Amino acid sequence: MTIIKDEAAAAGDWRSEVLDSVRALIRRAAPQATEEYKWKKPSNPSGVPTWSCDGIICTGETYKDKVKLTFVHGAALDDPHGLFNASLDGKVRRAIDLKQGDALDEPAFLALVQAAVDFNRREKTG
Repeated sequence: MTIIKDEAAAAGDWRSEVLDSVRALIRRAAPQATEEYKWKKPSNPSGVPTWSCDGIICTGETYKDKVKLTFVHGAALDDPHGLFNASLDGKVRRAIDLKQGDALDEPAFLALVQAAVDFNRREKTG
């Protein structure tokens, strides 16, 4: 898969709209979270949006056909609404792939983000 450079996503296509919506939801669920861009490389010079609060919550990558939200400790999180639909075989990470037109269950996503923050805090104080 080819990562779409942020310049393309910034043009206002559906992927940038999805990331903007996700960004707003993360702010609601974890107002103390920070967003930064990590893993800059020639194929993706802007880097990957990464949200953190006492550790990484999730990342948001744009691909040609989807936006992938990868929760770093997703395998340790309860997902009663079945939001995770990718990377399900991993022992640590889980992801949500959103394709054009997909709806995200906002209350479930807010709860998942808060669960990730709670997990990070438990791990930090361990």
